[in-house]
Amino acid sequence: MLDVLSNALITIKDAEAVGKGQVVIWPVSKLVYYVLRVLQRGGYVGEIEYIDDGRGGKYIVKLLGKINDIGPVKPRYSVKWRDIPLWEQKFLPARQIGLLVISTPHGVMSHVEAKEKRTGGVLLAYVY
Repeated sequence: MLDVLSNALITIKDAEAVGKGQVVIWPVSKLVYYVLRVLQRGGYVGEIEYIDDGRGGKYIVKLLGKINDIGPVKPRYSVKWRDIPLWEQKFLPARQIGLLVISTPHGVMSHVEAKEKRTGGVLLAYVY
């Protein structure tokens, strides 16, 4: 069984480690796209381009060189909005550095947006 989100995040991490300017992410899913959009809004990746190759498609993501570490959260923990600061301490190096990506009933968003909307969800990934 293949975890598409895990594969995408590790591909980004490896490309950042060797200093590439862009990375091709394949296979893709809607969840991968929504997570990439959160990373883009957070300023960690640049332009996201979808290419339909007739085999499920792929994303070409422009890297900005701002990612020190990125990865999936396994298992995917359920998080209440009041407990988000505890998860920040667990996965992020310091306060106000990095993002947690959370899938909420209002869509996939960063932990900052989830706290503002006072909504919990499932913890998907971290980046800093």
